[in-house]
Amino acid sequence: MAYVINDDCTACGSCIDECPVEAITEGDIYVIDPDLCTDCGACADVCPVEAIHPE
Repeated sequence: MAYVINDDCTACGSCIDECPVEAITEGDIYVIDPDLCTDCGACADVCPVEAIHPE
């Protein structure tokens, strides 16, 4: 099960450096590649607006 980023994302960038497999891509709302995501939750732990949740 991969994590997903919802519309609450503010594109702050805090999650990008936390992802150990570089599964997150930048944009107006960041996106997590479900094929790369290892479900570690590191991104969700650092998201200041709680926009990242398990799928």
